[in-house]
Amino acid sequence: MWKLQENAFTKQDLKSLSKYILKTKKLTQGDEVEKFERKFSKWNNSKYSILVNSGSSANLLIINTAKELFGWKDNDEIIVPSLTWPTTVNPVFQANLKPIFIDTNFDDLSINYEELKKKISKRTKAIFLAHILGFPANIKKINKIIKGKNIKILEDCCESIGATVGKKKVGNFGVAGSFSFYWGHHMTTIEGGMICTNNLNFYNLCKMKRSHGFARDLDKKIHYKLKKKYSDINFNFLFLTDGFNLRSTNLNAFLGIRQLKKLNNFIILRNRNYKKYVEILKKYKKYFFPIQHQNLNSISSFALPFIFKEKKHLDKFIILLNNYNIEYRSLIAGDLTKQPYLNKYKKKNPIADIIHKKGIYIGNNQFISHKNFLILKKLLFMTFN
Repeated sequence: MWKLQENAFTKQDLKSLSKYILKTKKLTQGDEVEKFERKFSKWNNSKYSILVNSGSSANLLIINTAKELFGWKDNDEIIVPSLTWPTTVNPVFQANLKPIFIDTNFDDLSINYEELKKKISKRTKAIFLAHILGFPANIKKINKIIKGKNIKILEDCCESIGATVGKKKVGNFGVAGSFSFYWGHHMTTIEGGMICTNNLNFYNLCKMKRSHGFARDLDKKIHYKLKKKYSDINFNFLFLTDGFNLRSTNLNAFLGIRQLKKLNNFIILRNRNYKKYVEILKKYKKYFFPIQHQNLNSISSFALPFIFKEKKHLDKFIILLNNYNIEYRSLIAGDLTKQPYLNKYKKKNPIADIIHKKGIYIGNNQFISHKNFLILKKLLFMTFN
């Protein structure tokens, strides 16, 4: 069976976790979380990191923190992709901001840059960019389009950890970037997510909002000043902002530290697989809409996508995948504006519509072998012959 993802934990990982559980005195958020945050910041070349309980929570926290920090008003506009996971866009309208959906493109599956030029208005406050399936978006184009405008860039990097633009990793091109450590992603803490930022004010506000709005989550160096300023309130229960409970645990952080050591190798193996897939598809390129990313050395492959030109070929391919016990799924969630709960935002997205109707992906991970690619060659031959 070819799964979307295999178990990334070794027996040694689980044995080490068991020993940690038996010896530690604190399982909730604590020193291990802070240790993981420091290590992740170093790995991603970011100044600050905040561990949360999921990539979706990371997006929720990013939007709410940005709205408060930058003084955005209700109904201010945030540009979002039509091709992404729902929790990239849900926090936008949940924060009483207005999502402006943009179609995708076949170069990197991010937003459609030509449509972006047309959709920017006086109320546009940010672009919540998603780096899709391990392909970094074209940051240079976006920066050129918004040059001279007070528009923030926010990055959803949940599918593209380690992807680069130039020598810089995604998550460092805007105010903040989100990452997911869900079981099926590049690295895992079972459930978990991370926010990276190079903005100290954003970091501090994010930390408070992660945990109810507690002042005590701020750097201990400023505790004395806050205690003096709010001397009539017990500092342990001093709230400086509204917030959530999006905390993770020392257990998740312990696993994250072990996975982080392996992440570079995971990415190398995934990208090696992706290049093999590209070579196999060359023989059948007339049957597919190609993803024409400029630099395969900059990607961090998440999956192996297939966007068929003919629905009949997709249908035949799916039958074969089922027959050979190969897991597949829609390409992300297709065109999000077609989802019933987003009916009020429904619009024409010509490219996302093609992907919605004729796009799927199968798993790419560090466990795929030569045997898997022999099977893929066989299924493609059977699909088109």
